[in-house]
Amino acid sequence: MSENQHIIKIDLDERTVIRRNADIEHERKVAIFDILEENTFVVTGFETDGPYSLHLCIEDNRLIFDVRTADDSTELVRIPLPVISFRRIIKDYFQVCESYFDAIKTASPSKIEAIDMGRRGLHNEGSELLKERLAEKAVTDSNTARRLFTLMCVLHIRG
Repeated sequence: MSENQHIIKIDLDERTVIRRNADIEHERKVAIFDILEENTFVVTGFETDGPYSLHLCIEDNRLIFDVRTADDSTELVRIPLPVISFRRIIKDYFQVCESYFDAIKTASPSKIEAIDMGRRGLHNEGSELLKERLAEKAVTDSNTARRLFTLMCVLHIRG
């Protein structure tokens, strides 16, 4: 694997976003920062081995991974993933996240830890599903998939 097989730029389609609370905005910023700091992303079937610019958006109930060359000059591949396959995990993840953010204000440490374990479990499930659905067109490591799943969730927030 080439040392260039990674993402160096990420753009989210912000057109569908009405508003985000501070917790969600923080999660978005951290996920992007962490991806850009360290990630593995390999587009299969192309001579160009990166680095890549990634544009994420939702179109027609599909999450679109628009993978381009580092300078954005050439689209390498558009990977559409049906949102329906992620709907249950995202819904459950949002519910647990809401419980977690409420709990950190008033709940006992043991309750916060229990909720956080559930949150991490759903996050892992979502990131594994994402890796699986991307596998034919792109390969990524688990940490990158986790952070991409976070960004996928952020794109689903409609206000």
